[in-house]
Amino acid sequence: MSSSGIPRGGPPLAEAEAEELLRCICFKTGPPRTVGVELEWLVHELRDPRLPVRPPRLAAALDTVRSLPLVSALTFEPGGQLELSSRPAGSLMECLDSVAADLRAVRSALGPLGLTLSGYGVDPWHAPRGRVLHEPRYDAMEAALDRTGPAGRAMMCDSASVQICLDAGHEEPGPLGYHRRWQLAHLLGAVLVAAFANSPLHGGRRTGWRSTRQALWTNLDPLRALAPSPDGEPRAEYAAHVLDSPVMCVRADEGPWDVPEGLTFREWLRTGLPRPADADDLRYHMTTLFPPVRPRGHLELRMVDAQSGTDGWMVPVAVTTAVFDDPEAAETVYRAVKPLAERAGPGPAPRNPLWVAAARDGLSDPELHAAALAVFSAAREALPRVGASGEVRRAVAAFHERYVIPGSCPADDLLVVTS
Repeated sequence: MSSSGIPRGGPPLAEAEAEELLRCICFKTGPPRTVGVELEWLVHELRDPRLPVRPPRLAAALDTVRSLPLVSALTFEPGGQLELSSRPAGSLMECLDSVAADLRAVRSALGPLGLTLSGYGVDPWHAPRGRVLHEPRYDAMEAALDRTGPAGRAMMCDSASVQICLDAGHEEPGPLGYHRRWQLAHLLGAVLVAAFANSPLHGGRRTGWRSTRQALWTNLDPLRALAPSPDGEPRAEYAAHVLDSPVMCVRADEGPWDVPEGLTFREWLRTGLPRPADADDLRYHMTTLFPPVRPRGHLELRMVDAQSGTDGWMVPVAVTTAVFDDPEAAETVYRAVKPLAERAGPGPAPRNPLWVAAARDGLSDPELHAAALAVFSAAREALPRVGASGEVRRAVAAFHERYVIPGSCPADDLLVVTS
C-alpha cells in the first residue's frame, strides 16, 4: 500500500502474466448458485421531481443514508446517484428480500428530508447534473471521456441502472456452461434493453430513444464500453479485450492522475511508461471498462435501465435469473434468441444493429418483440422452479401483460405523459 492509500501489487507485471491473471479472475466456473444485484437510483424532490435538489441538500441527505445499518454495500455515483450492491445470495428470493429491506430503510430515511428515490435510466427532467463527487478517479474519468463528447458526463451524473450478477456457469458445455451463458448474455441483453427501456427523456426533452441510457453507452468512447466478440473462447477474447483497451488513467500517490491518450494496457506493459504497471494496475484498469456484460469471476449484466416504482427493479432480476439458472428455460431462451445473432452482425454490442434497435425502438421492433414473448413465457414457467415467491411471480406476470404482450416498454408511459 502506498502512502496515498493506492494499493500496489508488487513487481512490474509481464504481458504473459497479465494474460494468465485475466484468464483466472474473469471467469470462475462451477454450478450456478449465487445471485446479486446492483441498483442505482436518482435522488429527487419528493413533492415534485422536476424541482432541482441543490448539492448541499443532497450531500446532507447522503450523509444521513450513510449512517444506516444496511446489509447491501452503499456507494454513490458522481452525480449523487445512490447505489446499493447486494451480497452474493444463495437464491433469488434471498437476494430480493435482502435488498428490498435495505431499500425500505433508505426510503424511510429520505422521506422526512423531503427526498425520494426515482428509477429511470436517465434523469428525465434535469440535464446535465454537475458532479457532487470530486475524487481523482472521477476527475480522470471525466477528462478521458470528454475527449469523445458529452455522453461521458451524462453517463456519470444522470444515469441509473439495474445490474444483475450471476455465476459464470459450468466449465463443461451445455445450457449452464460458461461459454453458452456468455453467448446468451450478449443476445438476451438486447432483449432486456428493449423490454425494460425506461429513459426516453433527458433534461425535459424527448431524445428519440426508448433507452437514452443505452444510447449514452453506445456513444461513450471508441472502445471502453464495447463488448469483445461473444463467439470466440470467452477467456481468451476478454483477456485480449482488456489488454488492447485504452488506459483511462495512471494512478499517482499525489496530485492529479495522468490521463494518457491512446495508450493501451498492453503497450503500458511493454514500454513500462509512464511507470511500470503491476497487478493492481491491471485490476483497476478492468474497473474502467464498461462492456454490457462484464466478467468479474461472475457475469455482471449492465444493460437494464433503472425501473420505476417501489418494486419494479425486481422484475428484470427475476426474469434474468430464471432464464439463466433454470436449465430448461436457459435452453428454450437460447434457441429463441439465437436467430438475433444474424441481426447483430459481426459488430460488437452495444453498437451493432440489434442493440441500436433495442435502445431506439424497444419492443416496437418486431423481432425483439417476438424474442421477448418467448423469454417471458420461459421465465414465468421457470420462476416457481427457482423459488420465486407468489408476489414476484405476480409482478412478472403484470409486467408481461402490460408491456411485453402489446409490444411496449416502460419508456412508452413517459412518452404518453409528455405528449
